[in-house]
Amino acid sequence: MGLMEQKRHFSVNLLDWYMINRRDLPWRRHNNPYFTWVSEIMLQQTRVDTVIPYFNRFIGNFPTVQALAEAPEEDVLKNWEGLGYYSRARNLQAAARQVMELHGGEMPQDKQGVFALKGVGPYTAGAILSIAFNQPQPAVDGNVMRVLSRYFLIDEDIMKGSTRVLMEELAGELIPEGRARDFNQALMELGALVCTPKAPHCLTCPVMEQCSGRIAGRELTLPVKTKAKPPRPEQRLVAIVEGRGDHHGQVLVRQRPDTGLLARMWELPHVLAAPAAAGKKAAPLADEPAMALLAGSLWAEGFAARPEGLATHAEHVFSHIVWSLQVYKCTEQDETGELPLIAAEARAAYDAQAAAGAATALSSAVLPESAAMRSSEPSAPEGQNVRTGKGDGLTYRWIGPEDMEKMAFPNIFLKLISSYFAGAYEDVRE
Repeated sequence: MGLMEQKRHFSVNLLDWYMINRRDLPWRRHNNPYFTWVSEIMLQQTRVDTVIPYFNRFIGNFPTVQALAEAPEEDVLKNWEGLGYYSRARNLQAAARQVMELHGGEMPQDKQGVFALKGVGPYTAGAILSIAFNQPQPAVDGNVMRVLSRYFLIDEDIMKGSTRVLMEELAGELIPEGRARDFNQALMELGALVCTPKAPHCLTCPVMEQCSGRIAGRELTLPVKTKAKPPRPEQRLVAIVEGRGDHHGQVLVRQRPDTGLLARMWELPHVLAAPAAAGKKAAPLADEPAMALLAGSLWAEGFAARPEGLATHAEHVFSHIVWSLQVYKCTEQDETGELPLIAAEARAAYDAQAAAGAATALSSAVLPESAAMRSSEPSAPEGQNVRTGKGDGLTYRWIGPEDMEKMAFPNIFLKLISSYFAGAYEDVRE
């Protein structure tokens, strides 16, 4: 069988399989370009099963491009809370405003117009144009490159730009006339359900008979992919500061800067312990020096708090960083008098190298960026408990359980704060 026949076999059999086996997904029930767009942004680096409830809630609250464009950013982030990669939500809203300003609220139908939207790359542009408008545009992501690498026995590294160009050209040639919408979704579906990364289900694959990778026994070694650089490990010390007096029943949180990692989201105060050695996991810091460093960092921002003891350990994985968190329950103290360290010896126990690393972190990415990097004042929720940190210039606020409904937190801090309010850390003491 020649290459042309192999391509025809792939397209025909894949479409036949898809029309019978396609999943009933909420964004497929309506030929709505906005729904397609939102779903594709949410599906970036996120599983379908995870996305479905988020998609339904998001569309329920922001049913149109106009509704999304006009919504407060805090509401958008709150609806995205727990989905991760929060820059996707900000870019989506910024792009919605572009659509309103430049296209009268209607999704553009040309490649240049779609590609110009903030947060839209080659794959997403191809997905929108093909699925929403049935245009013969390839939509090549990791799933698609895996399928094509195996079926056509392509040994090129899929991390290279030249390989992506090759895959896009090949995928474009496979689209049957007038069937771009179904074909691209079928290709995605095959990669998600059958031609999976580690255990492809070859015996149930609709194109297995002409799959060159399977015939050559290469289905488990393809695609060729250069290993990404492992994420940098960081050990961080987190404070759950329990309020007293006017702040009884509340905890202290802060809002991150307007730009950068987790921009404008709320979090528990935390500080970098000591940078890990290259290629090694960040090691936990002993409790005494950890609590001393944490108390000192809070004092530098104008908050007196006494660490009482370790509450829990946690971990949060980003694409480029892994945070290993030591979480300490702390008690608010009067802000007059001496720095409320546990003991002078505790600070001395933190060796000079670790202290130097922490000092560097405190001036850069730890707390997290300096006030000079903020593009504007944050729109903190109204209330009497809002303050500005003395050193980092970030917005701090005392919150109770009721505030969790209005403020957007990264998932790890959402879990930690919710656990505290649920009484999970009641018995933590020095």
